[in-house]
Amino acid sequence: MLKYQQTATEIEAYIEQHALQQGDKLPVLDQLIRQFAVSKTTMTKALELLERKGTIFQVRGSGIFVRKTNRKGYIELFSTQGFKQNLVEHDIQSKVLSFELIPCPEEIIENLGSAPGEMVYAIKRIRYIDGNIMCLEESYYRQTIVPYLNREIVEQSIFEYLEMALGLNIGFSDMYMHVGKLPDAVATHLELTAGDPALTVETIFHLTNGRPFDYSVITYHYEHSQFVVQANGLYL
Repeated sequence: MLKYQQTATEIEAYIEQHALQQGDKLPVLDQLIRQFAVSKTTMTKALELLERKGTIFQVRGSGIFVRKTNRKGYIELFSTQGFKQNLVEHDIQSKVLSFELIPCPEEIIENLGSAPGEMVYAIKRIRYIDGNIMCLEESYYRQTIVPYLNREIVEQSIFEYLEMALGLNIGFSDMYMHVGKLPDAVATHLELTAGDPALTVETIFHLTNGRPFDYSVITYHYEHSQFVVQANGLYL
């Protein structure tokens, strides 16, 4: 995790610890720099990150303010964080259906920018939120970037492991979404009926240097998943 990302996380913790609400004012920039013992550049980037996430908003000449947090249980649809970081107030568990190291499937090569025959960790998991099935997740991690995974790691938060243990800096993602009807195989895993509605999200995750490292396909359980998109600015 980069210094400005760590600082942003610490500011979020400060907001939570002090039970700050929408419209509450944070300390001025110079005070924040002293309080968190970082440079002006680091603090500026941390605040920009929090503004993009919808945690704060800044008003020139007036200060830095808390922005209303999203409703409890809603998934930040465009977040590059894992579910455990995204839904910290909930019990997130995983059931691993399959875990293997295989040559990258041909249909995945273009998404990951990998070479033919490059090895990837192929993982299929059911993710649960507070004991309810939330989604079926199929992921492919490039072994050249993620050199080691095991079943114990896969049963927990993979992204937390990548950041904390491997020191990878997760940057941005490209998402492709479509709504349709559940096919038989997926419906069985989600304990739903074939033909039930489904939101499927394909995501390519990149490091901060632009290298793609994970391609995931997530199909959500329509009864146990809900989303928020926090936008900045007005789009016509």
